[in-house]
Amino acid sequence: MNVAARCFFWYPFHARLPQGAHHRARDAVTSRPAVPATVPTDITLHTGSRVLELQFDNGERLRLPFEFLRVFSPSAEVRGHGPGQAQLQVGKRAVTIETLEPVGHYGIKPRFSDGHDTGIYSWDYLIEIGRDHDRLWADYLKRLAAAGASRDPHDPANAPLADAASSSCGHRH
Repeated sequence: MNVAARCFFWYPFHARLPQGAHHRARDAVTSRPAVPATVPTDITLHTGSRVLELQFDNGERLRLPFEFLRVFSPSAEVRGHGPGQAQLQVGKRAVTIETLEPVGHYGIKPRFSDGHDTGIYSWDYLIEIGRDHDRLWADYLKRLAAAGASRDPHDPANAPLADAASSSCGHRH
């Protein structure tokens, strides 16, 4: 049985600002629109199959496995603090999402069962990795194999990589 939790986010972008204020605020900060080009109209956590499903206002639908989201977290823990500092994520096959919080009007912040909760996933980032899922996943599996590591959480081969990841950037993850 697949248990699904639905999350609904409402985006009252223009309701809280005086007419024209959102344009002035946007232009003062960035040349990018304050409102993401595409936002989800429905978000479902499928806990049984461990998949996050997003339906976007442009009709696009993505189904992203929890493990994939954890492995490709946009956090500094995963990506590093600069070029060449990305950490290979190992042993994440059984990871689940315990909570999912909205972050402003632009994304979500999941808390994973392994304690990871520092990745903020913008709608644009989710669309990017969702559209490129097959290539990203194949590349990840190749990197795991090259490192002699595994997706399995209790594989002893993962210990050296897990230890290195927890201390490589100078703070505890």
